[in-house]
Formats: sequence, C-alpha cells, structure tokens
Amino acid sequence: MKVDNYVPKDKRKQVSEKKVKRLKMLSKVAIVTCSLMYIFYFPQIISNLNGQPGSPIQYAIATINASLWVYYGWAKTYRDWPLIISNIPGVIFGLITFITIYIH
Repeated sequence: MKVDNYVPKDKRKQVSEKKVKRLKMLSKVAIVTCSLMYIFYFPQIISNLNGQPGSPIQYAIATINASLWVYYGWAKTYRDWPLIISNIPGVIFGLITFITIYIH
C-alpha cells in the first residue's frame, strides 16, 4: 500500500501549468482558512482566563489532531508545507486553550 506522495519518474503524469497555479492558490487559501480556525480560539482563551472555562475535550482533541497532521506532513517523502503550516497554529492555540482552562 502506498501512502506517500512519491511517484517514480516513469509513472509521473504531465500536469498543466494552469492546474499547478490553481492548486498553489488553493493551498494558500486553505492555509489561511485553517490557520484562522485555530487563531479564533483566542476568545476562548480570554474566557478561560476570566474564569469561564470551556470543555477541555474539544481543545485536547484539536491539539492532537493538528499535531498528527503536522507530523504527517513532515514525515512524507516530500514535505507537505501547506499541511504543516496550516496546522501549526492548531498545535499552538489548541495547547494554549487547553492549558488556560485550568488557569483561572
């Protein structure tokens, strides 16, 4: 079973420049939207610090999820930078949010 993005030279397909440009644009939009999803944990962090903590389960799972995606993107034969970059805020903000639930 192949689970990586490596393709032998003799089996590679030609890809149009237009498709490459669309995928690059899509990856940039995905990086922004995924990062914003995690950055918007900030209001919950403030609520946690003001004594109104949320459920720790969501943020613990989000941190684990983002960590796994960062590791997956890093472990591939060719680094999947959009995947890594978009999930790093999830690791950081998910962990901060989880920790601040217990600090109030």
